[in-house]
Amino acid sequence: MSYVTKQGLVERFGEVELVQLTDRTNIPVSTIDDAVVGRAIDDASALADGYIGKAIALPLAVAPPALAKAVADIARYYLHGSSADKDAQVTRAYNEAVSFLRDVAKGVVQLGDGITTPAPAGGGQVRASAPARVFTRDSLRHF
Repeated sequence: MSYVTKQGLVERFGEVELVQLTDRTNIPVSTIDDAVVGRAIDDASALADGYIGKAIALPLAVAPPALAKAVADIARYYLHGSSADKDAQVTRAYNEAVSFLRDVAKGVVQLGDGITTPAPAGGGQVRASAPARVFTRDSLRHF
């Protein structure tokens, strides 16, 4: 499931930035390439699912705003690719988003109301069985 749309990226980062990052055919750049944006969104959503799938039952019916922001920041980083400087705002936002997803996976952060967590495995008591003891106090008393 995609947690953000192309329109969501346009609203967050502006159409000019997306045109510059995605239009690889027109000179000068003039349009947003839907395939490039879609691939970045799908990759970012898959990364998010990989992290939050440990703590939350997937797929989510509704994307919480915090998750949508994290996926949008990751998709933007993917669109920048190798041109993203390690000290740039895009890279900092990406690192914060991944850190947020790790915290969700660890259970430190909750995404919101109405999100179900998977049932714990097992659910019963531990049972153990073993054969009778060969050596006891009574059998070793005279040795």
